[in-house]
Amino acid sequence: MLALPHSLSWITRRAAARRGSGLVASLLLVAVAFALGGCAWLPEVKDETASWSAERLYKSAHDAMMEGNYTRAIKMFETLESRFPYGRFAQQAILESAYANYRAGETAAASAACDRFIRTYPNSPSVDYAYYLKGLVYFREDQGLLGYVYEVDLSEREPKAMRESFAAFKEMVAKFPRSRYADDAVARMRFLTNSLALYEFKVARYYYNRGAYVAAVNRAQTVLTNYPRTPANDDALQLLIQSYDKLGLVQLRDDTERILRQTFPQSAYFTGGPPKPWWKLW
Repeated sequence: MLALPHSLSWITRRAAARRGSGLVASLLLVAVAFALGGCAWLPEVKDETASWSAERLYKSAHDAMMEGNYTRAIKMFETLESRFPYGRFAQQAILESAYANYRAGETAAASAACDRFIRTYPNSPSVDYAYYLKGLVYFREDQGLLGYVYEVDLSEREPKAMRESFAAFKEMVAKFPRSRYADDAVARMRFLTNSLALYEFKVARYYYNRGAYVAAVNRAQTVLTNYPRTPANDDALQLLIQSYDKLGLVQLRDDTERILRQTFPQSAYFTGGPPKPWWKLW
């Protein structure tokens, strides 16, 4: 076989490459056209709720929520709000979607729905429940599924959520003292106060265990100042005595011990008994 000159061989290869690239491009165009045209062959997905009335949408969403299907309930409530933004069904949809999000563990969405209801319907007979539900949303935050079965120590949590919960309950009780939810809200506020106090005490004890006695004193005093008449006051006074002793502040130590004896005569500091467990703080 005769060898082609170098230049002719290069030209031949170049032409072949062009033919190959043209073939690939043609195949790609065919594939794209087929894909675009194929969309028309697929069965059209229809929205089953397209012709539903507001009442039917609400009933379907409410039934799903009662059955524990919170994902479907939330979707249906959102559909109802978008299609029928006014009227009693839309109003109820906001409130129940808040509850469905709460039960689904969607804290931000549940809180936002409560705020939207309060802002949009401030004169509604159910607005007290919106405040109460917002308190519940943060009260149970980050406990997860097992939080509904096993109680956990709220003082172990980052306190921001506890403060949000307390603020919502406090506002509800202040605005609606005769609400059917008021007594429960007050009880939860008491529990949250005790938990926040215990949280501050545990921070103080953390500093004490690491030899930061001045910081321990400051946090223990926070318990006494911000959360008076809570069970954690006993522990805070004990820690103050120990911290003052480590700092060599004998007079402050003795004064604090006298206060502890007068306020908590049965304190474990004097009796040698075990401290009160956290679940007795309610």
